[in-house]
Amino acid sequence: MALRTRVTTLLGIEHPIIQGGMAWTATAELSAAVSNAGGIGIIGAGHMPTDLLREQIHMAKALTDRPFGVNLMLLTPHIDDIVQMVLDEHVPVVTTGAGSPSKYMAALKAAGIKIIPVVPSVALAKRMQSIGADAVIGEGMEAGGHIGDLTTLVLTPQLADAVSIPVIAAGGIADGRGMAAAFALGAEGVQIGTRFMCAEECTIHPDVKDVLIKAKDRDTVVTGRSTGHPVRVLKNKLAREIMELDRDGKVEEIEALGAGKLALAMRQGDTAMGSLMAGQIAAMVCRIESAADIVTDLMNGAEEVMRALGTTPEA
Repeated sequence: MALRTRVTTLLGIEHPIIQGGMAWTATAELSAAVSNAGGIGIIGAGHMPTDLLREQIHMAKALTDRPFGVNLMLLTPHIDDIVQMVLDEHVPVVTTGAGSPSKYMAALKAAGIKIIPVVPSVALAKRMQSIGADAVIGEGMEAGGHIGDLTTLVLTPQLADAVSIPVIAAGGIADGRGMAAAFALGAEGVQIGTRFMCAEECTIHPDVKDVLIKAKDRDTVVTGRSTGHPVRVLKNKLAREIMELDRDGKVEEIEALGAGKLALAMRQGDTAMGSLMAGQIAAMVCRIESAADIVTDLMNGAEEVMRALGTTPEA
């Protein structure tokens, strides 16, 4: 299926599928595999040291000759160094979260880098457009990790109406049905995170993949609401302890308890006290498969739905 949109043209890709830039999860191996499959892979920088991120970028360049990107977590203390390194390495695409990229926008655009901020609201999307963003990723609260208040179903069409740049829908999208729905709502691309966690090329600990595959429809919870930065995760011991602290508004204790827990899960496989960031579609992830097979399934599924909806029923 050829689904050409402003997103595919903007990014120079075959399919309008963006792999989410998940910290400690979206490494060069996964990102390159998604890019090779015709989408675009995104390396999750998170709090990664600058030299380690440079190594990841070099690895991605060795594994693919297609466009890939880096997700910048703008609140990381050494973000200035990371941005300069991304400029030096001529990374084609940058997605951003946890802050505004306005400080870096001129330098990134001068280098020809496409900038796509993740936004949870119409107001922020309008601001990102005004400072020169090339597109926005509208992320609904169904997504894993840090979330906003609106669902993908209501956020996507409002963004499409509010801005003239392309909108990429994220959160709650696992298959071709979700992808087709996102396009019906006005999106021109989709960002997929949780499903790619069970790609063969994803290097997270096998125990985390096993928990994802066993997840049921109500197995995610939102933690840390009292901090003002809620996070969707799979239920485990850590989530229960944070939720107890949430009820008492113990913000400092929550932040201390949560420190380093994402890496503990994804890299070391601690599924009890690690942070299992994953979206509500976790229950729809049933097997480990290649990134290429995931992309193909998404595109074939979307084509099937769109074809069915475009057919006039016989009388």
